[in-house]
Amino acid sequence: MIEKPKPSDLLDALDPETLVAWDKAYVWHPFTPMKQYLASDPVIIRRGQGIKLEDIHGNWYYDGTSSIWLNVHGHNVPELNAAIEAQLRRVAHATLLGQANVPAVVLARRLIEVAPPGLQRVFYSDSGATAVEIALKMAIQFWANQGQRTKRYVLGFTNNYHGDTLGAVGVAPDPLFHWPFLDLLPGHPRVPYPYPHDRLAESLEAVEQVLQQRGHELAAVIVEPVEGAGGILPAPRGFLRELRALCHRYNVLLIVDEVATGFGRTGRLFACEAEGITPDLLCLGKGLTGGYLPLAATLTTEQVFEAFLGEVEERKTFFHGHSYTGNPLGCAVALASLELLLQLIPSLPDKIERLRTGLAPLQAHPFVAEVRQAGFMVGIEIVADRSTRTPFPYGAQVGFIVARHARRRGMLVRPIGSVLIFMPPLAATEAELDEMTAILHAAFEDALPELESLAQTLL
Repeated sequence: MIEKPKPSDLLDALDPETLVAWDKAYVWHPFTPMKQYLASDPVIIRRGQGIKLEDIHGNWYYDGTSSIWLNVHGHNVPELNAAIEAQLRRVAHATLLGQANVPAVVLARRLIEVAPPGLQRVFYSDSGATAVEIALKMAIQFWANQGQRTKRYVLGFTNNYHGDTLGAVGVAPDPLFHWPFLDLLPGHPRVPYPYPHDRLAESLEAVEQVLQQRGHELAAVIVEPVEGAGGILPAPRGFLRELRALCHRYNVLLIVDEVATGFGRTGRLFACEAEGITPDLLCLGKGLTGGYLPLAATLTTEQVFEAFLGEVEERKTFFHGHSYTGNPLGCAVALASLELLLQLIPSLPDKIERLRTGLAPLQAHPFVAEVRQAGFMVGIEIVADRSTRTPFPYGAQVGFIVARHARRRGMLVRPIGSVLIFMPPLAATEAELDEMTAILHAAFEDALPELESLAQTLL
């Protein structure tokens, strides 16, 4: 009798041609123009080691986007593997609805110990978008539980990105990504984000104007400390501190979305630390588990939590949750990742400066308008004309031209429109950062003839 192969054996045994065919026949990829993808030569990853990934053809690549901003310590990390394996021997999942599990309890305590002072409660979820969705619902119900049902709008900032659930889209709609859904959204107010930095006063004035006019119907203000998917736009120093003061003055909650910036990505454990502020709600995800498992968290103050306490018939309960909320495997690996990260944080300033030095020559490239950096978060803006900052048309997909050349030279990066995002894992050594920036330089030089040809058709 022929024994059927185990699923794990099958994953290693399938040939590249079959995997490519199955990928194109069955998988619908996120944020991917599928017509173009189906005509492409896709990257299918088989394994990872350190800060590199290997595809099914045996090619190794630097992970230049930290697997979309998630990875912290690299791949196949012994300490993180061991944490998951140990927890698997205990229990893989147990619901958090009306009961608890050990890793979720311990991680909650640990997060509160390292979070901005004043945060006291942890509500788990599965992704950054759900962490934001939870914060929005908490903020609105916080006021509703106190009889203030009119306070149901949330002030956001143009080009901030908070996820793709409808609630998150509602406070950060994008005409390009969300055009079919715009007429479903509740019309939350939005003001300009303070970038360039000389727009700080303008942005804060716009915030205060809305708070003055609509404070009675605003539940919260939501903001990214660094505008991530909007192109890596760091807010100027003092912005979060002034925003915190305005929210306090006008009796509105402050939600800080640190899904992208949290867990060392800006050089500190949380970007809030640089301003010395504590939001009413803090959204975390991405690097929480070191890029291993889907886990997110929304942290709140005790004041927010207490507004949900009451008798059952008062219906003050926060009726929200997910099947995998507080998953023990995710919480266990998050605990291990956090301890590794705390050891890594002191080395980040030198690495950030090394990264800055390595990126500096790109500023002279004829089609680079700006190299923006916030710690390990880098956005390289590609334009058709540097002097006027005339953009390439969206359909030209110029970021993908550079990304294609970077892939050929051994690094995976992914653009957002005409901004090439470069976000290496925090565990990368200074030598590895040098190699990665050298690949970026070469990729931009390789792309030069194509960019010149496209620019000539426009100018």
